[in-house]
Amino acid sequence: MSETVVQGMLTLEALEEEVRAGTIETVVAVFADLYGRLMGKRITAEFFLDQTVHSGMHACNYLFTVDMEMEPVPGYSYANWELGYGDFHCMPDLSTLRKATWMDKSAIVVCDVHDEKSHDLDPIAPRNILRRQISLAQDMGYWALGSSELEYYIFDQTYGEARTAHYHDLKTFGAYIEDYHILQGSREEVLNAAARKQLSLSGIAVEFSKGEWGPGQHELNIRYADLLAMADRHLLYKQCFKDLAGQLGLAVTFMAKYHEALAGSSCHMHVSLWDERVETNLFAGDSAFGPVRCSDVFRWFLGGWMAHARELMVFFAPTVNAYKRYKAGSWAPTGIAWSYDNRTAGFRVIGQDSSLRIESRIPGADVNPYLAYAAILASGLDGIRRQIEPPDIFVGDVYAAAELLHVPRTLAEAISEFEKSEFARDAFGEAVFEHYLHFFKSEQVAFDNAVTDWERKRYFEQI
Repeated sequence: MSETVVQGMLTLEALEEEVRAGTIETVVAVFADLYGRLMGKRITAEFFLDQTVHSGMHACNYLFTVDMEMEPVPGYSYANWELGYGDFHCMPDLSTLRKATWMDKSAIVVCDVHDEKSHDLDPIAPRNILRRQISLAQDMGYWALGSSELEYYIFDQTYGEARTAHYHDLKTFGAYIEDYHILQGSREEVLNAAARKQLSLSGIAVEFSKGEWGPGQHELNIRYADLLAMADRHLLYKQCFKDLAGQLGLAVTFMAKYHEALAGSSCHMHVSLWDERVETNLFAGDSAFGPVRCSDVFRWFLGGWMAHARELMVFFAPTVNAYKRYKAGSWAPTGIAWSYDNRTAGFRVIGQDSSLRIESRIPGADVNPYLAYAAILASGLDGIRRQIEPPDIFVGDVYAAAELLHVPRTLAEAISEFEKSEFARDAFGEAVFEHYLHFFKSEQVAFDNAVTDWERKRYFEQI
């Protein structure tokens, strides 16, 4: 895929010039953990150029076995106390080296995680799981492009203030639903304009931002790219937003459902398959499929994606909270159906000819993009291999269609679907399957053991 030079991206030579000029002093070397959080180190730019570029860096392998509070979770065979929690090896992917203009005199680079002994790509690392599916797609002659449409809530208080208040009675930046509102959007430009500017200056091309269906809720879209680059940009986008919010005395959340009375935050994921030169959209074709003119590849990819949606739901909705989105009339899908330009459908087909693509409205804003795009590719490629036909197009209100297969209603239900999936075992390999099954089960157990505010309010006095 030929690309023009993107503003903010750095070659090693350009980085050396910036270092000599004193405009870059730190390189932030990062990788994603299982939750999709960026982990890594801040490295002096001189040491990065002298050493890290060639020899990489090390990090403790417990990072792929910890919970949200960074406590090691027992039961993993990958890393545990008996094995001593050793290191894995991180090598910077220099194609991701870019300025991080929202940080002070900094650049940032995404690393690939390697096994310390074999030096092979570590199969547990989320980025490597996606890498493997991309490689399988390319072996079949397909280059996948996609984009993540992330939604978020902005709060007129700091993360520290929200924590001190135990996340009660948070003050959203807006006071009313602001979907497409320019007036309320103008007030939130203090953060959104800063994000558009800094992302664009840091090699992440921005299309637009807009108000969403909640007070203080917004969406900012970045340009589509190959799936690995898009997943990288997805996480850098979130990091940029959180850093900027902190600098401005604000907070932003990518929770899928921050409040039961307000709209959830989604991550609509768009995907299409292209030829090796990325000149021809292989979804386009002359066959009529409902209102869509498409190829067999399009139909089979859609068929596979839909067929495996329930059993891979943990990759699209990875938290207990994520399942609170799936309510009728909420703009989040409930039934597994496809339709053309219909926002009640879990699979919304849009565009035509070179712009033809599939948008899944199932993932929430809390999704780990590496895992979600890997699940999408694995499902779609299986559809192509097995020529899985999708159901007929659904016309009308999906929320009102009781006969449709429903998305899993809870994380526990999704885990059950995943655990009995032979397809998931085959697609990702036994070791990866067992590791992530334990990860999702541990998340569910943590919730099951918690005493919630809802319980205290309901039972403290009256029971």
